[in-house]
Amino acid sequence: MAIVRLEALSSDAIPAILEIERDANTAPWSEQAFVNELDHPHGIFLVVRVDGEIAGYGGVWIVVDEAHITTIAIRPENRRQGLARKLMNELLTRAQKQGATCSTLEVRAGNEAAVKLYESLGYRTIATRRAYYPDNREDALVMWNYDLAA
Repeated sequence: MAIVRLEALSSDAIPAILEIERDANTAPWSEQAFVNELDHPHGIFLVVRVDGEIAGYGGVWIVVDEAHITTIAIRPENRRQGLARKLMNELLTRAQKQGATCSTLEVRAGNEAAVKLYESLGYRTIATRRAYYPDNREDALVMWNYDLAA
């Protein structure tokens, strides 16, 4: 049985995160973007480890009472194991403890697995941002969960 652990982002985790980022996103965040998350005053950024190895990461920014999911990615070989759900639940729980009552995110319209995950967590699509992603001009779905307490 694998040992799964969630922990705060540390600088030594960034090289592994960059590998996952390049595999997961065709318009990846820069190294500096992740470095900025180390001391973001309104951010929560977590790393998920499986048997000690970094398997994914996710972040949220708290803006007044809103939790904005900034990024989430799981290493391909660790997908379909419930890690993204575990990560999202922990991010949202921590955001609630900091006063968030609702949450929003953007997701690629074609990322069916992610959309289904977010819907199962109470998010609903409320808008589409046309040609949002610069790499291929794919649309983004804007999703909201208006009641984190539920």
